[in-house]
Amino acid sequence: MFKKMLYIMHIGLVFLLSCSTGGDTTTTNEKPVEIVPGNLVLTIDILGQDTNNLNGDGSGTITCTATATNTITYGFKIGSNAEVKNTTGILNHTFTTEGLNDYIITVFAYSSTGNTASTFKKTAVFVSQSGPQLIWSDEFNTDGAPDASKWGYDLGNGCPDLCGWGNGEKQNYTNRSDNVKVENGVLKIIAKKENYQGSEYTSAKLLTKGKFDFTYGRIDVKAKLPSGSGTWPAIWMLGANIDNVGWPACGEIDIMEHWGYNPTIISSATHTPSCSGGCTNTKVGETTISDYATAFHVYSLEWTENELRFIIDGNLKYSYKPTTQNSSTWPYNAPQFLILNVAMGGSWFSIDPNFTESVMEIDYIKVYQ
Repeated sequence: MFKKMLYIMHIGLVFLLSCSTGGDTTTTNEKPVEIVPGNLVLTIDILGQDTNNLNGDGSGTITCTATATNTITYGFKIGSNAEVKNTTGILNHTFTTEGLNDYIITVFAYSSTGNTASTFKKTAVFVSQSGPQLIWSDEFNTDGAPDASKWGYDLGNGCPDLCGWGNGEKQNYTNRSDNVKVENGVLKIIAKKENYQGSEYTSAKLLTKGKFDFTYGRIDVKAKLPSGSGTWPAIWMLGANIDNVGWPACGEIDIMEHWGYNPTIISSATHTPSCSGGCTNTKVGETTISDYATAFHVYSLEWTENELRFIIDGNLKYSYKPTTQNSSTWPYNAPQFLILNVAMGGSWFSIDPNFTESVMEIDYIKVYQ
């Protein structure tokens, strides 16, 4: 009887202990709380950006600033470049590709739980060219008279000092729209056969004297030339000191000359006290161009301290350098101004009696330094 009671008490104790410990070992699997970045904002500041320089000052430097809530790290990706991470949300970057270019800038916001948010912006950034810079140009985009802030005129027939402008020319230069105008994106200098103030021909001669001159650089002129025996178009330059020292001491640079009686030959030349015209043992650049009057060509000059390089459509045709014979009279180290004109006739050639009218067209003029 006693053993039976002990057995029953033992079973009860085991049952009691089993019930009490079983409740304590029960666990709860709770899912961690995810932290998600929010309110992500990206701003991009371009160095030197203002109303006159919408794409920056040419340095190519930008500052990217990102802000977001619940964020511990930011990642910036510029174009296809590798992502750059930091904790400040600020990234400075400098582009090096010259010119105006568009870029996609993406920013990522990272939370402490590894969640992300992202946004992007497209921005245009200008980087200055490392080579020659455009310092002056005229692209003739406004119809009417040429820009008076850039161009003046020689007028008349050159009398009394230089009747025929010193070359036996027959034209009377005017600034009438009959002889010079901007139309359809080009400057037109029109030589005509007509009686005008005692002359039988009219034309125009434009120059930047007193408005623009420069020393050293490159000039590109895209032009289509007139045709007809007797025409004499030229794209050229004279020293800005001509009124003080005279010609040829001022120096003359003929970027392009063409005589209608020798139609396919384009000439380039220089005039100095050492040689001011056809001189013995002095070479003049001559190039054959058959479509001079039906197609535009780019006539260029590269001018340095020690050389003049005459170029047509990107190809060097002729160069002129100081030598022991001309170095003492070398005038090409001082400013020069630009001239465009179409003369008619000269002391050594005549004009076709059937000539009526012909035009030189200039698409643009650009000067670089």
